[in-house]
Parts: sequence; structure tokens; C-alpha cells
Amino acid sequence: MLVANRGEIARRVLRTTRALGLRGIAVFSDADATAAHVREADAAVRIGPAPARDSYLSIEAILAAAEATGAEAIHPGYGFLAENAAFAQACEEAGRVFVGPPADAIRLMGSKDAARARMIEVAVPVLPGAAAADVDQDPLAAAQAVGFPLLVKAVAGGGGKGMRVVHSAEDLQPALDAVRREAAAAFGDDAVLFERWLGEARHVEVQIFADAQGRCVHLFDRECSIQRRHQKVLEEAPAPDVPASLRARMAEAAISAAQAVAYRGAGTVEFLLAGDQFYFLEMNTRLQVEHPVTEMITGQDLVAWQFRIAAGEPLPRSQDALVCRGHAIEVRLYAEDPAAGFLPSVGRLDRLCLPDDLPGVRVDTGVVEGDRVGTDYDPMLAKIAARGEDRDQALARLGGALRAARVQGVETNLDLLRALVADDAVRGGPVTTSWLEARAPALRPSRTLAADELAAAALTVALCREADASEPVDRGPFARLRGFRVNRPAAERIILGADGRRWSCRVTRAVDAWLVQVEDAVFRCTGALRERGVDLVIENRARRLEVVWSPHGDAPFISLEDGSGTRRYRLADALASALAGQAPVAGSLEAPMPGQVIAVMVAPGDQVEAGAPLLVVEAMKMEHTLRAPDAGRVRAVHAAVGDRVDVGTSLVELDDITS
Repeated sequence: MLVANRGEIARRVLRTTRALGLRGIAVFSDADATAAHVREADAAVRIGPAPARDSYLSIEAILAAAEATGAEAIHPGYGFLAENAAFAQACEEAGRVFVGPPADAIRLMGSKDAARARMIEVAVPVLPGAAAADVDQDPLAAAQAVGFPLLVKAVAGGGGKGMRVVHSAEDLQPALDAVRREAAAAFGDDAVLFERWLGEARHVEVQIFADAQGRCVHLFDRECSIQRRHQKVLEEAPAPDVPASLRARMAEAAISAAQAVAYRGAGTVEFLLAGDQFYFLEMNTRLQVEHPVTEMITGQDLVAWQFRIAAGEPLPRSQDALVCRGHAIEVRLYAEDPAAGFLPSVGRLDRLCLPDDLPGVRVDTGVVEGDRVGTDYDPMLAKIAARGEDRDQALARLGGALRAARVQGVETNLDLLRALVADDAVRGGPVTTSWLEARAPALRPSRTLAADELAAAALTVALCREADASEPVDRGPFARLRGFRVNRPAAERIILGADGRRWSCRVTRAVDAWLVQVEDAVFRCTGALRERGVDLVIENRARRLEVVWSPHGDAPFISLEDGSGTRRYRLADALASALAGQAPVAGSLEAPMPGQVIAVMVAPGDQVEAGAPLLVVEAMKMEHTLRAPDAGRVRAVHAAVGDRVDVGTSLVELDDITS
């Protein structure tokens, strides 16, 4: 069995190959040469350089790997080529078993236009919409026929990419242009359709399986309403608070949808649920990211089901033999910064501790401590799921697992996930698809940093530097600026950066303590380094913090964790800052992550308001619009379309027009 994927899904599929006694073969790009899925496979084959188009999306390279290793079958995982009809067809023509549905079913359901038409034929409810041909002919007329608000939606692809909600005619063209760009980049097809947008609806999906003998069953449903930018953040099974009769109607519609396209294998039929009415969204012709929660409530290995059906065997269970036991909830841990608009984060995983040994908890991950998170692939680090006898117990177990998790070296949404599962609205029952976007600001970590927090960070840096014998004392970017004066103790200047700000701290060694000055405040502190942590007493208040100390490299930082949240501070070059004699230009925009500039909206001399779009950067397969931090006049633009930029690259300089 060759696994034509990477990361956690590759490891997940390989786990079942081992359980069934099959030989598991991995493929890898240059970026993944030492990845966990490569080390765990029985054999591994290089398929190309890091860009996905040259490796994981290369049908020729993957089929060549299958030929070289004698693989009889190919499992596509999800993403990449999993829903590519040409790949399924090519596998069949090469004499390899494709572990998935027939190419014709992928092709039909992969086109949201064609899928809508087929669902109408078999009486599965769909939302009002406009086909791609109508959108191409006259976008505004098509939009007015559908009515606002509406969703601009890529005809190809999925995974939350290629979608924008439009509330008025004035916003239509920019959204249309953005979706076409994103769809062309992600799926190679810029066709779009329109659908009526239901802002206060739930996202409920049904897991189905069909065999080559024409039988089809469902393995219950999942709730996926907690999402942002149409990407799921929390999923649970079964969907809570759905009447049995409505649940049965959705399951029947899902099976009808599968049978209408002669489906085979694993698939998911997604619905929008508003009151007691549901509407077909799309069918994912693959295994879903959230399949663990279905496995946890059914006790079934869905990958093993895929293997058996691909081998021509009948369904392992009849509908009557499938039983739902308990409740399971999963969250997705991403390398991203919720406090900065969910921008992706890159760097080395200096610490990764995921609690897979707690009762009822399951962790699926594709990375290990020490791995580097880059921009070539999706930023998901892990899926953390918990099962309980009921929903309350599942939430309690998941909350405990998230509190025990530790990730340091990159920004993550871990604090957001902790707050999410503790939120009263989430604990009280289902919410709608618009809930998280509205609630997220209250769940995100506060931007306000108290002076004593900064004092703790500065003292920890001083302690780490004192213990780090490898760091130069009198030269280099981490030079200690120690000022010696007559009858005065030595002092160290430490510059911390976070959230676009810098703080200059002064740490002075006294006889029996440290004095830490943060702006105008002075704190008396004691502290000692422990194993992966530090014990501090600041103004008689004791604290225990876990520490990741990364003073070297392009982006030196220190990260502190106390179980309730993680705070990460950049370490500025104290000597260079002192010599420069000035702070960065107020209102200037720097690249928050590595990526490629795909649009520039301003030129020198332009006057912009706070929040105005300045550039669009593509990173981790998504577009990110970078906006003006303050009102101002554009002094200079340092980036052009096509430029590759790194973290901290100056993109636009703004002059303050209020002074």
C-alpha cells in the first residue's frame, strides 16, 4: 500500500497498514525527507522538491514510486490528489488499485455545479444558487437573482478554500476576483458559482460507505459548525440536539446522494441545517479530516473499511449492526496566530508535548519535537480528540488534554482552543457557522501585556543567558549591554518584542535579588532555572513557568507557558537598536509570515485609512490581506507582485498624517 500523502494522515493510514499486515510505502518531498511518516513506513520514495505541484500533486512522480516499489494499491489520504479524478483514472490505467471512489463519481461530485444538478434530480434539497455559466455571463445579474448575502464558491476543490461571503453588490467584484485567484492557485480552475448564504445555520455532515455490490450505509453524523473562513476548528459526533426524525431524513438523503453517482468507498455528504430544514452543500469523495470522532463513537477503523472495499469485499457491517456509543469531540491545532488575524506561523517546534496517554483521548499528528514548520503545506499540527460516555464528559476530557498540551517555537491556536471548549455557548449545545467569527475576538489572548509579565520574561532571559555558556558575551546580535559604573552593580538591557511593540527592560543584579525595570516600573525579583522551567518570585508573588529558550537563528525568542496560556517574545538586537538611534517608522507594515506577494494595492503618496488593504500575501495555500495598522500616507512600497518575503521584511512605510 503506497500512501500518496504526508503528515498526520499518512501516519494514520500507515498505522492501519501495519495492523493489517500490509507493507506500507511512504512518499516524500525534499521538505519531508526526515518527516515522521517517512521514518515509520516500510519503504519511502522521494517524489520531488518541496512545492506540492512538483511532488505531492505530481501524478507521474507518485505512479513512478508505485512502479518502483511494486505497490498494488494507492491511498490518497485527503487533500492533494485525494479528489482528483484524473489521478484515480491514472491509477486504474497503471494497474494500481485506487483506494477511493470511481473516477466518474469524483469528477461529478468534484464539480459543485454538476453535483447541484444531480442532487436536484434525486430530490435532495439544495440552496438557491447560480451556475458557473450564469456567473460568467453576468455576475451582477446572477447575484441579484440569488439575493444577498450570498456565497461566492469555487466550483472545484474544497477544504474551505475558494469561498467568500458577499453582503452587497459593491463587494461582489473584489470577492469574485479573490475567489478566482485562490481557486486557480489551489485547484487549477477559477470557475465559481453563487449560493444563498445562510448566516445562522448549522453545518452537519453524514459519513457514508458504499461497496462494489451496490450496498450503502451511514455511520451517523457529525457537527462541524465551529469554523472560521469556512475551515472547521471543532467537530463532534454525533451532532447534538438533532431530533431523531430529522437525523434519519438527513441520513436517507446522504445515501440517496451516494447512490445517485454509483459511489464506492468512504464519503461525506455535507448539509446546512436551519431549523428543521437541511440543504445539500457538497460531497467530499474521500476520508475526512474529522473521521477520528466517527471511529471513536462506532469502534470501527474507517481506513480498514476503505482497504476492504477497495479490495472488492462487501461492507464490513450492515446498517443494523452499526451502533453509536457515547460522544466524541475533536479540535484542530494549527500553527497560526489568532491574535494577529490567524496568520500562519513558521519556525522550529522547540517543544511539542501532546497528551495521547489520557483516558479517552486520541492525538493524530504528523510532526514531532524538533521539526520545522514551513510555508509549503497546510499549517495543521495535530488533531486532538476525546470521547466520553456523554457530551459533557467528552468536553471535560478534551479540556484536560488541551490544558496538558505544550507547543512552543511557533505561534498556535492552542489558547483559543482551550477557551473554546470552556465557553458557555459551546458547552451549552450547538452553535451556528457564524458564531466563531463573531466570538473569536473575546476568545483570543489579550494584546495587553502587564508590566510584571514583561518583568518575568526579562528576568527569565537574563537567567537563560547566564546559563547559556555558548552565547557570546561581548559581541554578536545577542550581546549583553552591561554598563559598569563606580559603586553601581552591572546591568543588562533586554529588548523584548511582541504584538508589533518593543519594550526596553533593564535587569540589575542586587545583593540578594534582581531589580527589573520595565518602562517606569521597577520590580524586585528572585528566580532560578529548573528542568525546562523557571521558578520566579516577583514582588512576593511566586510563579512557575515552563520555558523554551531559542536565542540563536534568524528569529530569536523566548516562550513562557504557565498552563493557562503561552506568551512568546522576540529578542531584539540590543546593540543594533542602541546604535540605530530610532524606532521603526510608526505605522510601517512588516511581513508577519513568509510567503509570496500576489497583489499590491497602494503606491507612494497614497493616503490610507487604518485597516485599508495594502497587499495580499499567499502563504500555506491561502491568501492573506495585509492592512494598514494606522491611518497615514504611503512613504514607500518595498514589495512587488511575485516577490518572496520573509518574516519581518519591510513591505510598506507609512508616515503619520495626524502629527
